[in-house]
Amino acid sequence: MDKLTAARVFIDVAYSNSFTLTADKLNMSRPMVTRYIETIEDWLGVRLLHRTTRKISLTTAGKESLKDIEAWVAQADHIVHLTSNSDVLSGAIRITTSMSFGIHQLLPAIQDFMNKYTQVQVNIELEDSVTDMIEQSIDLAIRIASTPHPSLIGKPIAICESVLVASPEYLNGKTAIKHPQDLQNHDCLGYKNHERYIWNLSKNEDFEAVAVTCRLSANEATVLLNASLKHAGITLQPKYLANTYIKTGELTPILPEWKPNDLTIYALYSSRKHLSPTVRALIDHLEHYFSNHPW
Repeated sequence: MDKLTAARVFIDVAYSNSFTLTADKLNMSRPMVTRYIETIEDWLGVRLLHRTTRKISLTTAGKESLKDIEAWVAQADHIVHLTSNSDVLSGAIRITTSMSFGIHQLLPAIQDFMNKYTQVQVNIELEDSVTDMIEQSIDLAIRIASTPHPSLIGKPIAICESVLVASPEYLNGKTAIKHPQDLQNHDCLGYKNHERYIWNLSKNEDFEAVAVTCRLSANEATVLLNASLKHAGITLQPKYLANTYIKTGELTPILPEWKPNDLTIYALYSSRKHLSPTVRALIDHLEHYFSNHPW
C-alpha cells in the first residue's frame, strides 16, 4: 500500500482519535483506515496507536513520531508543488471568511484562481467566528486581525486599512468634527465585538482613543456600511468596502488626517494540518492577487 497515503491516514487519526471519523473525512472505509495504519506501523516497525473498543490514542512512539511524519508529508507536498503546473493541481478547498471580505474581495480572487486551475473546486463558508478548523474540515480561514489566533498558523496576504465615513445627508447641519473627541457628540455605528466601543486614531505622533456611544451595532461590517448609507451615523469601515462609495460621493471621509489602526489580512490554517499543494498554491495566489489589485 502507498506509504504516503498511510502517513496521511495516521496523521488524521492522531488528531481525530477515531478510525470512523477519519474514514468519513478521507472518504474511505473503516477497514481501509485500519489497513493503512497497519501498513505504516509495519513499515516503521513500531506500534503507533493504542486501540481499544472505546478509545484510540497515541503510543509513546506515536507521539514521538507524529511531528516527523507530518514534516515528511509536508515535504512531499512541497516537492509536488514545486514540480506542479496548472494541469495537475486539483481537489476541493474549503474556505471560511467574513461576509464583507468574501463578497467584495475574496470572490474575485478565487474566481481568478479557478480560471487558472480548472480542476480545483472551492467551497466558501461566510462567518466571522474562529471555528475548529480540524473538526469542521476547513482548509483555510481568511481573517482580519491584529494578530492571528494562537492555535493557527497565519500568513499575511494583505493589509486592511480603515476609514471613518458618514453620508453627506447625516453630516448636514450636524456639529463640525474637527478633532477625534468631537465624535462623542455624534451618532456612531459600532462593530459588536466588545461591550465598549473605542476608536483608536493617530496623526503623526499624536494618538487619540475615543470612547464613542453606539446605539446601533452589528457583527458584520456590511450592515454598518448600509446603515451609514441610509444616514444613520458615522462608521469605521475597511477601505475595501468604503472606497467605492467615497468615490461616488455617497460617503464622506471623517477626519481623513487621523488614521485608524491598520489590521492584517491573514490566510490561516491549523498547525495540526499539513497543506496540500493546491492550498499552498491558493495562499500564494491570494498574496500576489491582492498586491496587484489594491482597493
